[in-house]
Formats: sequence, C-alpha cells, structure tokens
Amino acid sequence: MAPISIRTVLISESVDPRCRAILEENGIRVTEKQTMKKEELIAEIKDYDGLVVRSATKVTADVINAADNLKIIGRAGTGVDNVDVDAATKKGIIVMNTPSGNTISAAELTCALLMSLSRNVPQAAMSMKQGNWDRKKTIGYDPITPPGVSASWGVEQMSLEQLWPQCDYITVHTPLMAATVGLLNDETFAKCKRGVKVVNCARGGIIDEAALLRALESGQCGGAGLDVFVEEPPKDRSLVQHPNVISCPHLGASTKEAQARCGEDIALQIVDMVKGNNLVGAVNAQVLASTFSQESQQLIKLGEAIGAVLRSCRDCMKSCTGFMTSAVLVGLMSRESGCCPNLINVLSLTKETGITVNQTHCESGGVAAGVCEVVIEADGCSLKGIGAVLGGVPVLLGLSDSVFRQPVTLAGNLLFFQASASPQLLSSVAGVLASEGVQIESFSAPVDHTGDVWYCVGVSSPLQDLSALEPLVKDAAQLCV
Repeated sequence: MAPISIRTVLISESVDPRCRAILEENGIRVTEKQTMKKEELIAEIKDYDGLVVRSATKVTADVINAADNLKIIGRAGTGVDNVDVDAATKKGIIVMNTPSGNTISAAELTCALLMSLSRNVPQAAMSMKQGNWDRKKTIGYDPITPPGVSASWGVEQMSLEQLWPQCDYITVHTPLMAATVGLLNDETFAKCKRGVKVVNCARGGIIDEAALLRALESGQCGGAGLDVFVEEPPKDRSLVQHPNVISCPHLGASTKEAQARCGEDIALQIVDMVKGNNLVGAVNAQVLASTFSQESQQLIKLGEAIGAVLRSCRDCMKSCTGFMTSAVLVGLMSRESGCCPNLINVLSLTKETGITVNQTHCESGGVAAGVCEVVIEADGCSLKGIGAVLGGVPVLLGLSDSVFRQPVTLAGNLLFFQASASPQLLSSVAGVLASEGVQIESFSAPVDHTGDVWYCVGVSSPLQDLSALEPLVKDAAQLCV
C-alpha cells in the first residue's frame, strides 16, 4: 500500500504523553483538545488527517461526515463501539484500535473480581467496618484461536453448548458485536450449573442485564462481577445494589501500564502505517494488510488502471476478495457521481450501487502467471481487460478480443477506439487529432485485424470532443491514468 499522508492529528481525550511524543517525533503535528462537545468536535475535525480517542468521545456519523480530510480514527483501547465504523468505512476512513494494549490490565481485574466473588471479599470488608467478625480446570470457547494454541495456555476448547453446563465461573472477553450481544441470556443461564458465577470486564451488553438480574434473584446465578454496563454510568441500580454483585466503574483499563501501552501503541501503529511499513489494529481495512510490499503497490496500480480503462470503454456497465478486486473496483467507480472510492470503502460502495463481484485465482491454465484478467458484464454485453506489471510498470495486454502487439503503458492520456482495420485508419485518426491540436505520443495496434478491434493511442492531451471520431470508428473512450 502506498503510504497514507497523515500530517495533523487531533487527540480529543487524555492519553499517555508518549502518544503525542511519538507522533511529533515522526513529523506529525498534534493538537490536544479534551472534553469537546459534539458540536465543537464537528467544527474542529475538518482540519485534521487523524483523530485519536479513548472511550468518551463519540465519533458519530455526523462527526465523520464533517471530517473532509480525515483518513484514520485511532482508538487508544480495545473496543470501537464509540465509533460508527460503518460510516467511517463508507467514507474510506481507517478505524484502528490497540488490540493488546489493555488486555493484561483487564485480565487482572477479571481475576480480582473472580477472587472477590469466590471469597466474598467486599462483604467481608464491609462487615469488618461495621464491627462484625463473620467467617461464614479451565475450559473455554474461542472461534478464532486454534485449540492447539489455547491448550498451550492450559485452556481446553469446546463449543458453547458443551461449556455452559460445566462451568462454575464464566468470564467473557469479546468485543460487543451482533454475535455477542446477549451471549449470556435467560436461555443460556438455564443451561448453566445452579449458582454459576459470572464476570464481565469486556463490554456491557454481552451479558443480558435483565436476564442476569433474574438469574441472581432465582439463585441460578450465584454472583456477578461487573466492570461494564450497557449504560454507563447505569441509571438502573438494580444490579449495582444487588448483594451478590461486585461492581466497578469500568476500571479494566484504568492502570498506568495499560494507558501507557495504549497511547504508545496507537501512535506507533499510525506511524507504521504512514511510513508504509505495516498495518496493525485496523478493524475495517483488512484488505490493506497485505498491500505494503512494492510488488503489491504495483499490482494495485495495475488493478486501478485496468478498472479505469474498462470504465471509460463501457460507461453504461451495471455489473462488473483481496486487494486486487478492490483495486479494480476503485478504477471502475472513480468517476461515479458522489463517489470517492478507495481500497477501504469500495466494496461497500459497489454493493450499494448494485454491482455484483466474482473473483477467482488461477495458479495455471488459460491465464499466464502474473497476469490480471478483469471482465465486466452489463445488459448482456461484456468487456475484458488483461494486464500485468512489466518492469514495475502496469501495462494493458489486451482489451476484449484484441491482443496488442505492444503492451499499452497505463500512464498519461490514453485514447481507445474500436474500428475495422484499414490502411487509412491511423492517418485519418491522426488528422482528426491534429486538427484539435492533439499530438500522438504512442500507438498500439492489435495482433489480429479481423472484424472490429480495439486500438490505443497515447496522446498529449485529451480530445475535447470524441464525436469528431464518429465517422471513423465504432466506439471511442479516453482517460488519464
């Protein structure tokens, strides 16, 4: 991926000083403005390329739509539920978090709550303050981590259905998403051992709070340790006040070590991305992860250029995953009204437009090694572009059934036209171009001259009116790559 230019960053919350220091050491101007209201953030954000937040700043669609220059939103922490990721993706803005910055601190609090639940530490402490003297294998589920890896941590993996009835204690450590909302609910509590204890230091909403309260009241749940709530701070105090609940005000990441790690991590991740070294923590731009090599960047240019050629030659198309697919789609969509496509948002934009995408990869067969073939279809017609990277330069090898004698270098002003071969064709086209003050810089003809075939002319400037070629050609298109 070509390095993304980040020159200015706004930090809207209190983060570790190392965050600002690392960014400034790498030539990025940093402004810190904390506790801004929504209207203030909307007015301020238009001047920045990057935004760094923690959990208090709500980066809504209104904020994102006001950010004309924004390229990245960095969340100094794990969750991104305070960021409208869909709105950011649609606008082509990378959303990045620090996946491991506060993991240890949150795990420490989880263990502390487990111990407190097991030994009734808060109740015992309160009893002592009141002058009393009252003495009355780990298993897990992870859809991502391989069982062999978790086994090395001493955790035996099993399905959720197997897990529920075996647990004495259940802790959750997932982001809040559609698949995890209400993961522990009336149905799952009913499958658990009576008296099971639960701990949530991840995100409010993973445990259904109403179901948890019912399970506590019935004794199905023997106790809960909660650091997070659906609403923070919670207005409904039923769980907080329950005698079998230990609650904290979202302290999981509130250690000096966690804040230092998160602040430093998000700054280093932004700098690595700007320098084109690596991409870590991007939650909506996984397509960019494999685009940092020089070869990848050349292929991206090729894909975008082929897409642009096909767009110019067939503007009426309605139907046309990896970064090559996205790159081609960027070229296809680049002149659509209201579109600003990039590798991050182009898949969602094409879906909204009604374009259907199919991708295949051939190790061998009809397509030569290193060759990219793109076919677009609309209204029963199809157009094919074949390209490659030669000597680090993207070139077009063929257009539909026309294979060019000399590869067309995909750079500068290009004029494509389809016509029947004749000895007078090139001189006639050259005459029209000359009359418009346009010079020919290169010419590529097809190997086979049978029927209507495609030609490409490199020109000094675009032709002002393509209709001037109508008496000579069947179809014509031009573009600047």
